[in-house]
Amino acid sequence: MRPLVLAAAVLLAACRTEEAAPPAPVALTEESVGYYCQMNLWEHPGPKAQVHLQGVLAPLFFSQVRDAIAYQRMPEQAYPIAVVYVNDMGAAESWEQPGAENWIPAADAFYVVGSAATGGMGAPEIVPFADPAAAAAFAAEKGGTVLTLDRIGDEAVLAPVEPEGGGDGIAAGSDDYRARLDALRADQGD
Repeated sequence: MRPLVLAAAVLLAACRTEEAAPPAPVALTEESVGYYCQMNLWEHPGPKAQVHLQGVLAPLFFSQVRDAIAYQRMPEQAYPIAVVYVNDMGAAESWEQPGAENWIPAADAFYVVGSAATGGMGAPEIVPFADPAAAAAFAAEKGGTVLTLDRIGDEAVLAPVEPEGGGDGIAAGSDDYRARLDALRADQGD
């Protein structure tokens, strides 16, 4: 009976190992849309990201890498994340064509933070590379600093972004913004 128990324990351990493996990245298709914007990802330049949640078959796609990192760090994010993948921009055809299958684990990437590059939604982008030398070359050309994911500060992904050209946007820290929010709350209370 002992060999049977040992065999069952080995099989059970093998099943746990398979469950622990993260899901593979999913290729971008014409049907891939951004989680926040619900817009077709092919219509936006710059690197993309996909977040795989535990127990959910389809990934959440993001039009910008910055948005996926912000999603990871938001306290409201309630589902456990299995893995995050980002486009390797060192393997991208161009900024306009970041690639459908050149995914790397976000935890393994080297990121250029603070460059002049803007992502698919017009916000400053955090640009991922598999090769630190490619990241350094991009930073030399476009500015910014090369960092690993764990070194990227929250302010780089969670801080409000002024719209290009100023526009009608308001900075989240401004008194005007707070006054408008207070007015909206007062209107809802009536």
